[in-house]
Amino acid sequence: MLDMAKFYYQALNENGNLVEGSISASSSEEAEVLLLEKNLYPQKIKKEEEKSLSDQATLWQKIKSTLFKLKTPELIIFTKQFRTMFKAGLPVVEIFSILENQVENIKLKKAIIQMSQDIKEGKTLFQAFSKHPKIFSHLYCAMIRAGETSGSLVEVMDRLCYLLDHEYKVKQDIKSALQYPIIVLVALTGAFFFLLTFVIPKFVLIFKNARITLPLPTVMALNLYHFIVDYWYVCILVIMSIITGFYLYFKTESGKIARDTFLLKMPLIGPVFQKAALSRFSSIFAILQASGISVLNSLDILIGTIGNAAIAAEFAKLKEKLREGMGISGPLRSARFFTPMVISMIAVGEETGNLDEMLTEISKHYDEEVAYAVQKMATNIGPILIVGLAAVVGFFALAIFMPMWDLTKMAKM
Repeated sequence: MLDMAKFYYQALNENGNLVEGSISASSSEEAEVLLLEKNLYPQKIKKEEEKSLSDQATLWQKIKSTLFKLKTPELIIFTKQFRTMFKAGLPVVEIFSILENQVENIKLKKAIIQMSQDIKEGKTLFQAFSKHPKIFSHLYCAMIRAGETSGSLVEVMDRLCYLLDHEYKVKQDIKSALQYPIIVLVALTGAFFFLLTFVIPKFVLIFKNARITLPLPTVMALNLYHFIVDYWYVCILVIMSIITGFYLYFKTESGKIARDTFLLKMPLIGPVFQKAALSRFSSIFAILQASGISVLNSLDILIGTIGNAAIAAEFAKLKEKLREGMGISGPLRSARFFTPMVISMIAVGEETGNLDEMLTEISKHYDEEVAYAVQKMATNIGPILIVGLAAVVGFFALAIFMPMWDLTKMAKM
């Protein structure tokens, strides 16, 4: 079997317009024949220099590929481009060839090359995509399979693009809302350690030599300072042990459920997590139902993609009850975290046979609810943290200035 090579070409199409691209062939003569079969009339054919992806990549691209996951916007762009070209009737191998030359992410580029080879070998799109679970999620691959099986891949990819856009927007809204509280929290922590390590030490000797009774805030601040100075290694060891303990516990299934249950029940933050999870559940479930995926298979996908272990555990229980022949809405009534409105609308959708439409309506409702909950959280958390910052600064101010006032009075006597 002859080795295949890449050939760069410039050719005229049927309209007389100059087009360019690359094509795989064993020789320039074969490349010319392949182009003529596509009604392209070659003007220039040149063999591309053989370079590995690692050689072609910049240092920064290599670092990003090694350390960071594929960003959601990159996946969205890839999906939209694939859908557009597939909708236009381009062969899948040609689509992959075009995308290979356009994407910058090395991991995605390698995946595209492998998928193109799989398609040439006769594998299905689902089989090609599912070989790369770190790039294409279980949900992504399941929808590709549903579209491929039903012959409605374009419609399914339209829904997939909407879902990726929708989820990215929700995540960005939550991140934006949390930026200000995080900045205030960092400032609060920084102020505490600055005052404790730089300000208090300057007054230690003054207070030590002063013949006055130190007020309670000053005694507390000095004791805290001396404890941290004398037992800094104990403090670091305790903090690291706590962090490691929680990290290892949250790696377990029970730990994940406990963590996510706690987050769902927290004031201010809990409603955001709950409504975001319900929005994700309803939008994914609606798209899976509209794509012809069974309820049981949909629940399997939801368990792996909902992003909340506590709610995923409820889905696992629901799946067992569905296997016993029960409907969806009945078992949901005993499930935690699902509101009466969601359960009632799912029941109506089940009875009328319009479950996907009802789930879409639920998704729209909770999109608005998430936006409101995020705004409320940001509005309330900011002032709480500012009060905390003021309390820390005020405590240390009292610890310093109360004895200073006493010293000033003694000096005047």
